[in-house]
Amino acid sequence: MEWKWYQEIGGYMEKAQPLLEKREDLYSLFLGVLDQIAQGRYETFFLGIAEDAQGIAGLALMTPPHPLQLIVLRGSPGVESLAAKEFRDAGITVPGVIGDKGTAEKFAKAWGELSEIAMDQGLYRIDAVRRNLPKSPGSWRVANRLDTPLLVEWYRLFAEDTGIGDPSQGEAEEKIADFISRKEVFLWEDGGRAVSCVKKARPSKHGITVSFVFTPKELRKNGYARTLVAEVTEELLTEYDFAMLYTDLANGTSNKIYQEIGYEQISNPVHMQFGRLKQE
Repeated sequence: MEWKWYQEIGGYMEKAQPLLEKREDLYSLFLGVLDQIAQGRYETFFLGIAEDAQGIAGLALMTPPHPLQLIVLRGSPGVESLAAKEFRDAGITVPGVIGDKGTAEKFAKAWGELSEIAMDQGLYRIDAVRRNLPKSPGSWRVANRLDTPLLVEWYRLFAEDTGIGDPSQGEAEEKIADFISRKEVFLWEDGGRAVSCVKKARPSKHGITVSFVFTPKELRKNGYARTLVAEVTEELLTEYDFAMLYTDLANGTSNKIYQEIGYEQISNPVHMQFGRLKQE
């Protein structure tokens, strides 16, 4: 088996995209980040492909400081250990890995650092929103620049709740400014007050992802998030064939809400986080 690094996104997309689009839903995160790289939204990225006699056996993608995404095709043995060797030999720090459970565990073992599961995830797909769902009072709208201070606060609280990181005030402001400029964030308002938010992300040829679903603690249990996600999803499905959503499987409430809307789990990706090197 051989490994090849790619410095240019064009050559990588030419080889990887046809394979990824065969399961556009399953590989929506990988495809979405590749598209963001193509748009110039990441200054630093690492792209690698493992090939054997049958063709492409594995695909790797990392945009620091985010974890490595690793896909093993055809159950090809040895991709994980080869990827670990190539990243280590290149002197690239890998903070963690996202992949199906077997792939993530094999890479973690080959990488040789202490590891733990940062999030046991559910990947959900929806093709149509269920009818006659209970609806919370209010309506939704697209967020604008006047919403920036509130969304910056919510973004930092969301990161704390989900354990996805600890963005600084400046980092959160930069993220929210980008989201708003792209008209990606939607708010649910009740009585003129913003009470919940959701974001669309990473559009692909036929699908799009729903993310950043957040309601402040004092406003939860009013159904705001379910209503907002349902209505925004229905709107997105007028343009896309399906929508995707990642959840933390440990959060039974959110998983139940998404299932009520019509989202169905299609896979169980795992995010493994690495620590210090094991002592020999």
